[in-house]
Amino acid sequence: MNNRKQGNGFEQIAAEFLQRQGLEIIQLNFYCKMGEVDIIAKDGSYLVFVEVKYRKSPKAGNAVAAVNFHKMKKISRVADFYMYSRKYGSDTNVRFDIVAIEAGRLYHYKNAFEYIPVF
Repeated sequence: MNNRKQGNGFEQIAAEFLQRQGLEIIQLNFYCKMGEVDIIAKDGSYLVFVEVKYRKSPKAGNAVAAVNFHKMKKISRVADFYMYSRKYGSDTNVRFDIVAIEAGRLYHYKNAFEYIPVF
């Protein structure tokens, strides 16, 4: 199985988990020229951008640590574009979550990182 297919499978598992937690999935795999976000969802009044990371075993490294500053900045830019293109206002509550799938266990980190401004 190629990495993209495998990634899509884990993103689907994460989306189903988030739905069971009460989040409304708006879109999977949103792409634009700035990058990609795995899942966009609504959680009450929050628009949630979710990065999904999979690690087969601890030997492959920590899934959450794989979301480094560069990745957070890229997700922030994609969130900016998504909100602008969908006409969300600046008063929209936004949250950035990580779903980590490690060694067969799923962990949901709400508000895992803060928005990184352009400057």
